[in-house]
Amino acid sequence: MIVAEDFIQAASRHGFDLYSGVPCSFLKPFINRVIDSDKLRYVGAANEGDAVAIAAGAELGGQRSIVMFQNSGLGNAVSPLTSLTHIFRIPVLLIVTLRGEPGRPADEPQHELMGEITTRMLDLMNISWDFFPESDADIESALLKALASMQEHSRPFAFVMRKGSVADAELQAQAVVRPLPRQASSLARKPVAQRGAMLRAVQSASAADDVIIASTGYTGRELYASGDRPNQLYMVGSMGCAISIGLGLALARPERRIVVLDGDGAALMRLGALATVGFERPGNLLHIVLDNGLHESTGGQATVSQSIDFCALAAACGYTQVASVSAPAELAALIARPTRELTFVHVPILPGVPELPRPSITPAAVAARLRAHLLGSRTDSRA
Repeated sequence: MIVAEDFIQAASRHGFDLYSGVPCSFLKPFINRVIDSDKLRYVGAANEGDAVAIAAGAELGGQRSIVMFQNSGLGNAVSPLTSLTHIFRIPVLLIVTLRGEPGRPADEPQHELMGEITTRMLDLMNISWDFFPESDADIESALLKALASMQEHSRPFAFVMRKGSVADAELQAQAVVRPLPRQASSLARKPVAQRGAMLRAVQSASAADDVIIASTGYTGRELYASGDRPNQLYMVGSMGCAISIGLGLALARPERRIVVLDGDGAALMRLGALATVGFERPGNLLHIVLDNGLHESTGGQATVSQSIDFCALAAACGYTQVASVSAPAELAALIARPTRELTFVHVPILPGVPELPRPSITPAAVAARLRAHLLGSRTDSRA
């Protein structure tokens, strides 16, 4: 058994300063000590997949990150682990608890199957792993093994934590309560333009130093067709994770404005991410939802966006600035202004998309190019 502080300090010496995750009783000492630290940042995610995406965004921004959750939530993280960190080659460190481990004292019934297959799931996802260190003497060698794997493969490495690996620790910090901003409504706006016109408005009004993250599907493909740039990231797979990647990047690189271009279907898929973003409230994050009421790239099936108020949702989640625009010129004018507070923009759009090429650049190359672009304003602390 180790003391959480010993592992945290060792990890910090290797540059791991941001933690994101979902609580588990096995992880309580870790999460509590990270929250209590004035040198580290803990971002509580609404689900395990969002935690992976937040850490991935931070890593793209040059900040090593650790993701923590129990094995029963590993299923929630499969999509970003297989279609985000894997294909974009983003190495994050995972700590996955082994609830329901065979041969150990009985656990809650919901952990029985996952206890049997956790390590096999990691193997199936080509994620290298080892058991979490259980003695002080093993901490440094365990971290060096993880770092070597992450550097060699540019992909996640997982520590599988057994029960009793870490001594208990109580939380000292008090819960933070943040008031909600003013309400706004998106229901009054009607679409007047298609996605392409809005994307061109974004490109024309954004600064060269901005980072633009485009959601999976037609948003990323049409942004690429409109003009490929080194400050743009085109999501593939990991649907709904664009805003969580943007959050991680915004926290890691506060000197840059991060513009996230989301779709209504993607935003609805991981709606809990808005609550995490609204709580963290980075002032350099601009979240734009292009809403045509459809899953357009998969055949035009309707979403439920026509019966909800995205602006009211964002305001209720803590976004400090909320707006709705329907004309490209309105969107361009909004983007041309500096973003000093967390901002949500609902943009109703008309359906329709031209013939689009698929990006010829690979996701891994897109991520590498973005890292190089970000190094233009700061030397990577890991270099």
